[in-house]
Amino acid sequence: MLNVTQSLSGRIWRQRPADDRTALALSQRLGVPDIVGRVLAGRGVGIDQATGFLNPTLKSYLPDPSRLRDMDKAADRLADAITGGEPVAVFGDYDVDGATSSALLHRYFRACGVDLTVYIPDRQKEGYGPNAPALLALRAKGIAVAVTVDCGIAAFEPLQAAADAGLDMIVVDHHQAEPRLPVARAVVNPNRLDDDSGLGQLAAVGVSFLLIVALNRALRQRGWFANRPEPNLLQWLDLVALGTVCDVVPLTGLNRVLVAQGLKVAAGRGNPGLTALGDLAKLDQRPGTYHLGFVFGPRLNAGGRVGNSHLGSKLLSTDDPDEARAIAEKLDEYNLERREIEAAIQIQAVDHVEAMGGGEGKPLLFLSDPRWHQGVIGIVASRLKDRFHRPTIIVAVDGDVGKGSGRSVPGVDLGAAVTAAKQAGLLLAGGGHAMAAGLSVAVDKMAKLEVFLTERIAQAMAGQPQRREISLDGALSVSGASRDLFDTLEGAGPFGAGHPEPRFAIANADVVKADLVGQNHVRMVMAGPRRGRLKGIAFGIADTPLGQAMLSAKGRSLHLAGHLRADDWQGRRGVQLFIEDAAWPEDQ
Repeated sequence: MLNVTQSLSGRIWRQRPADDRTALALSQRLGVPDIVGRVLAGRGVGIDQATGFLNPTLKSYLPDPSRLRDMDKAADRLADAITGGEPVAVFGDYDVDGATSSALLHRYFRACGVDLTVYIPDRQKEGYGPNAPALLALRAKGIAVAVTVDCGIAAFEPLQAAADAGLDMIVVDHHQAEPRLPVARAVVNPNRLDDDSGLGQLAAVGVSFLLIVALNRALRQRGWFANRPEPNLLQWLDLVALGTVCDVVPLTGLNRVLVAQGLKVAAGRGNPGLTALGDLAKLDQRPGTYHLGFVFGPRLNAGGRVGNSHLGSKLLSTDDPDEARAIAEKLDEYNLERREIEAAIQIQAVDHVEAMGGGEGKPLLFLSDPRWHQGVIGIVASRLKDRFHRPTIIVAVDGDVGKGSGRSVPGVDLGAAVTAAKQAGLLLAGGGHAMAAGLSVAVDKMAKLEVFLTERIAQAMAGQPQRREISLDGALSVSGASRDLFDTLEGAGPFGAGHPEPRFAIANADVVKADLVGQNHVRMVMAGPRRGRLKGIAFGIADTPLGQAMLSAKGRSLHLAGHLRADDWQGRRGVQLFIEDAAWPEDQ
């Protein structure tokens, strides 16, 4: 596109494939600009689907929870516990998906007039997933039923120990499952091999939402709400949206509808925890997927990474504004600490890769170091995956054990590769999903593990393009990148993994201003031939060749590639470009 075969970041620019006739028909039927019709056509939206796609309703998409294997068993056991007065606990993961799942169940039980014990493990002391001492301690306190959320599918030994002690376990997970399942009263996971629900793209919080739908139905049938109000489950869709976006599952089908409706709930500021986080971040507009993923998510994750693991779930569960404000401030402090640790490790990790020739010829980046903090290695893996465009696993070594976290690229199922390594006897623990995975490995097996995973990923990447590409929905002028266009495009959202946010080329933008701002960011102001101005910002790239070229571009023209975002600073209704790439026009 725009004849860019080698951008400043070394990528080819290609137009996203879209049927021209379908794009034109969509724009005419919907009364939207041609470029919007092309965006919809490029995401597989047909003419007959268009109206429903732009106005998705949960009623049209929400499946019967009973489609999930073991869902009815789980709902019935929990209904027995609630009506019979048996104590119940939830054991959640410490990331956002786990925190939202735990908070969702906590809020549902509280609305039913029932106490629920929430247990979030300490990342540093206990690691990921259920552990026998914690489960046995819950049993010793009288807990009769424990529900794992966003974990548990591979916790064979701990769940066996819990069952032996008389604790009924219910597993609610979405990670890749092995043929063998853990011992439990119910294992609800759309990614278990014998589940044919077709809901494998759900985050754990989506599965948890279907659980409370099923549980609510079971309680209604038993007359539980005859003398007490029945909860409105839709009021908690803000939690479902948050966990779904932050776990980077595909925003298609049911996930897209859950997030679309959840964003409407979030705009009402009904959750004191989310309100406190938004106020702390000076959020002055309706939250979108960007805010869930990059404003709320990092702060909620920070407790599990470098602080107290339970704070995220506690924040999302509280109805006390003062308590919410205090927790949000503590999480913000942890997030600042996390960013400092992450920045130092990222520099060291990049140096490792550069020492290997930039990873040239390596299908997998596999890095380890005893100096690295295991709480932030997942973020660093994500940064390196983006920078070098290949699956990345970062391992923090502590004594004779390495704790690793990996992130993948589209088309490479990292979770399946890690599960295969576990089945091959190379891991102490491990699992995940297509785009992210975690593992524990004995140091003396790390070399074999790297060879095993490299071979698996090399096979998966064999059919992938060798040169990096950036996919664009079309080209705009500076004046064409308007707020009206942005508002129209919002109707095709929410955007995220699997339903990519529209990306445009801004052709021949005259750079009026380019300077360094914040931590390694480049801020720009561009002008077009028909007057008009457009602001832009590129995050975290000032020290790269792309960033250096942009900083030197004042007075020259550039082709720019990126996403349009609302710019409502101080009441203005504008738009700005989040810049991902740039290229010199052919005549420069």
